[in-house]
Amino acid sequence: MTENPLEAEGDIAADYLEGLLDIIDVDGDLEMDVENGRAMVAIVGEDLYELVGDGGEVLDALQDLARLAVMRETGHRSRLMLDVGGYRAALRKELTDQGTRAVDEVKRTGESVSLPPMTPFERKVVHDAVAAAGLVSESSGEEPNRYVVVLPA
Repeated sequence: MTENPLEAEGDIAADYLEGLLDIIDVDGDLEMDVENGRAMVAIVGEDLYELVGDGGEVLDALQDLARLAVMRETGHRSRLMLDVGGYRAALRKELTDQGTRAVDEVKRTGESVSLPPMTPFERKVVHDAVAAAGLVSESSGEEPNRYVVVLPA
């Protein structure tokens, strides 16, 4: 078998999630991809809010379960990303916009800007947006109140 290891991770996770969807009797289609060096699996369909939960907490739990299923099969820790109903994609866009607005404010005022506390995933998206805009950012504080500070050039 010459399948890419990341594609194999996606297949394992998709099989696991498909079984889970059958058990809980939720309709959803699974899409797989490899992006930025990680397997990506998306559950798409209507009325998937229960699989996202408040603030994505159910989505995070499902992602952890899918990663455990991959680890059980491969023996390796997975960085697989799961999206449900486009929740993470919309969140990524919102966070990128937030990072861009912070960059604009730093460039306008010359002062650093601190953003509200975020999860590691959210901070990574903001750090990437800030770097793409040519500035530097750092994380500060202790979990669960860790946040991003955008610094002047």
